Amino acid sequence: MKIKKKIALVAHDERKQDMLEWVKFNVQKLCGHDLFATGTTGKILVKECALGITRLKSGPLGGDQQLGAMIANGGLDILIFFWDPLTSQPHDVDVKALLRMSVLYNVAVACNRSTADYMISSPLFDDEYQPVIKDYGRALAQSVLL
Repeated sequence: MKIKKKIALVAHDERKQDMLEWVKFNVQKLCGHDLFATGTTGKILVKECALGITRLKSGPLGGDQQLGAMIANGGLDILIFFWDPLTSQPHDVDVKALLRMSVLYNVAVACNRSTADYMISSPLFDDEYQPVIKDYGRALAQSVLL
């Protein structure tokens, strides 16, 4: 992970205000990084925070899958995903797949403000960091043989 990070900012409807407040509070730390956001979250952040953000599709329209593809291709370092634990989402399977990809490729993930605060204030946020990627090849080969 380079010093300039590739960071995704995602928030479900009930958490968009939380995300906006977090980004405003951390705008100086975020401005030197490559930022990506899904649909409406990106629209709100661009309008309110004057940050350069690459907007992807809305989560239910494929934005979560776009982020998953970025992770699989090594194009994302950090995922800040304020998801709503109380509301069922029409794209829950995509959300689960995105979180699965994050774990599979050892991408740093924050799902709430406390974790995002810890992450952005970590000395590792400003330095180079090389995540260890588990080799699942042996496990996959064994499961095919069983």
